[in-house]
Amino acid sequence: MSLASSIRTIAAWEMNRSMTTMGRNVLPLAVGLLVLLVLVTVFAAESGVHMQDGIYRIGIDEPEVARIVAPDNRFTVEVADGPALWSNRFAYDIVILRGEVYAADTGKGRAALTALKRDYEAYASQIAAEQPDLFAGYPLWIDLEYVKSEIDFLATQSGQQIGAPADAREPPIPSGPAEAVTLPPSAIQVSEDDLRQHLAGMESDHPLSRYTGIISGGSATDGLRTPSQLSPPLPYDALILVFVFIFPLYFTSQFFMMSVMNERVGRAGEALLAAPVRPSAIVIGKAIPYLAIMLLVSAAITLFIGAPLAILLPLIPVILFFLANALIIGMAARSFKELSFVSIFFSTLATSYLFFPTVFANTHVVSIISPLTLVILELQGEGFTAAEYVYSTALFFATSAVLFYAGTINFREERLFSEKSLTSRLTDFIAGAIGRGRPHLSLFLLSAFTIPFVFMAQMMTLVLFFNIPMPLSLVLLTVSAAFIEEVAKSAGLYAIASERPGFLTAKNLLIGAAVIGLGFLAGEKLLLFATLSQITESVFGSVLFLSLQVLWMPLLLHIAGVLITGTFLLAGGKRAYVPGLVVASVVHSLYNLHFLLRGLL
Repeated sequence: MSLASSIRTIAAWEMNRSMTTMGRNVLPLAVGLLVLLVLVTVFAAESGVHMQDGIYRIGIDEPEVARIVAPDNRFTVEVADGPALWSNRFAYDIVILRGEVYAADTGKGRAALTALKRDYEAYASQIAAEQPDLFAGYPLWIDLEYVKSEIDFLATQSGQQIGAPADAREPPIPSGPAEAVTLPPSAIQVSEDDLRQHLAGMESDHPLSRYTGIISGGSATDGLRTPSQLSPPLPYDALILVFVFIFPLYFTSQFFMMSVMNERVGRAGEALLAAPVRPSAIVIGKAIPYLAIMLLVSAAITLFIGAPLAILLPLIPVILFFLANALIIGMAARSFKELSFVSIFFSTLATSYLFFPTVFANTHVVSIISPLTLVILELQGEGFTAAEYVYSTALFFATSAVLFYAGTINFREERLFSEKSLTSRLTDFIAGAIGRGRPHLSLFLLSAFTIPFVFMAQMMTLVLFFNIPMPLSLVLLTVSAAFIEEVAKSAGLYAIASERPGFLTAKNLLIGAAVIGLGFLAGEKLLLFATLSQITESVFGSVLFLSLQVLWMPLLLHIAGVLITGTFLLAGGKRAYVPGLVVASVVHSLYNLHFLLRGLL
């Protein structure tokens, strides 16, 4: 049977089995949860989130004044006569007597006063919009046209000044010839009735329409704002729409994870392993149905909201990443309880990595590390370049390929049905990639293949420490980056020492440290120069990759780190691995801090 025929057979079998076994118990529940999610999302979009209802208490002596805050659910309004309100004024956050506002001198009182100011501005805008002469209330209209910022964030992060001096006391003097400027037309090419509808719609439109133009469809008045309505185009609301894409994708990958786990727990996978097919055909065939479902769901959501199909391109590596991790988790977990714990832990990390950087979309280059940033840009109508696509997705494609390869070579009986602990099983997976005939070549390739995971973990620390004040964030980033690299470099050595204790001798340790250092440096250079040049130009990226300036120095550093950890393993066994890892990380951190401080001084 050919590979293509085997894959097709396994895919059909997987689809039928999932629909018959899990379908009776899990699929109805899954469909119910998805329907409930849609209903809750629609309800929240229509009625809003009411977590702040009734948090402020306000007393008013005139019913006409109470109309100002009546639509605001945050206020609990009590109308009473003036003397009664004044005698009981400490029970209220705000008291309004004869048009005078008295706010409690507390944090809550000041917050209530800010909310009251915004309610009054909205009320005044509503009254002005109802006047017969609209332009008397709104004499100034601004036609917005967003242009991508060209500010050099690299210069500001390195301490360079790109604007006028802060202590400039004299106004700038114009120089050069004066040129005539064509004035814009004084009349708005929109009717007064359309402007009134636009003002009313600003309060009732779906939040996503402010950024994407997808929900509302767009009109001639979309770019028009009064000065009080100006606000920066932050992508928070668009992130909600992105979540609609990601949740079904991750949810579907759980079925793939459960399928692998069910075959291991129920021993049904033994018959599959006994079939005359390759492990690669089994893995690919089992993954294809879920891959197809995830693509169809993404395409359906895209067509439903009227978004461009180009947003599917950044979602493809995310789908592969979810499936690859689902395969490894399903193969490594010993029970459904352990499966739930690991999958929740993975979903937390993956969600943080995917969503946190997108908050800085169009603001900082760090946002480009997440493929969801490209989805945000596409929804905003800006699009993305081929280089940006490579920067955002290369790590996801690379890690997915490595994980699928690791799952394929370990998809055999002694790995799937072992009762070892989770860490021991993961160690066995790594050891399975180390050939017995050429262990040093395997260590070289293994260290190079860990680079995508190292970069992804370091990018995650970059996201976590990005908002911490500068000196502390750089120190934390330096230490965490060193620790991650030392774990990755020593993982292969620890795995081979666990499976073949006799292999770890002084001679093999020296050779292994050399080949691991070479492989790590080669993979580091290749992936860094191919994909992450934009990130490395920032001061935060330079902390992660500052050791790549002179090749022989990082090579010696990598070899020294492996030698330190390997010496502890050789002398004290597996129990000495963690102390050796700590010592190697300290040495690596001191090296990085030396170059970092020398570069900043």
